[in-house]
Amino acid sequence: MNIVMVEDEVMVARRLTKFCQAILGDKIDSLKHFLTLDDGEEYLAEHSIDLLLLDLNLNGQDGFDILKSSVAASYQTIVVSANIDRALEAFEYGVLDFVAKPFKQERLEKAFDRLLNTQEHGTAQSRYLSVKKQGRIEVIELQNIRYIRAASHYSELVLLNGKTELHDKNLERLLMVLPARFERVHKSYVVPMNQIKTLLKHPGSKYELKLHNDECIPLGRTRYGAIREKLED
Repeated sequence: MNIVMVEDEVMVARRLTKFCQAILGDKIDSLKHFLTLDDGEEYLAEHSIDLLLLDLNLNGQDGFDILKSSVAASYQTIVVSANIDRALEAFEYGVLDFVAKPFKQERLEKAFDRLLNTQEHGTAQSRYLSVKKQGRIEVIELQNIRYIRAASHYSELVLLNGKTELHDKNLERLLMVLPARFERVHKSYVVPMNQIKTLLKHPGSKYELKLHNDECIPLGRTRYGAIREKLED
């Protein structure tokens, strides 16, 4: 696992490093620490990582400047900050967790458990996803997503207006930051429940979902029962 830490307090950075090593051990391939937002952004622009540990107040610079671009990236972000009044805002932009300062090893361990448990889904409070588009970051409200489709190591956000936007996270990583109403209905599809009109059952144990725009997408055989129950509730 490749980790980047952007933290302007040296003592906090040392504490974070110590806890990371104690919790993750040999799972860590590299752990880079940057004191400034600019240095962190420069490294992230040129390197592939798995996790960003981000402070929000960096010598007067606002960590949210990097947060919106980080949640558009393939890696996950855990905010470590004393600015607890901004926790809800951070979650709305799709961070995996918000660890308030001062923190203990046990709290950080809980955050890493979320990172490593790719099956965990449904507790996120996200309202937005950010995507990279023509050299800038565009924020998309989750309520404007019709469904999400796997695209190799990426995901395609299919919007209500018919447009499709590419997100750098794959389906597994996206599910970790999406609220419970987004259901994995097939190995290649995630759908918000309010977009489902009905279920279709075809001969040969083939299933589909019909959406409110009458578009049909595949429904995995093992997911049919669970989705039908949720629609009936």
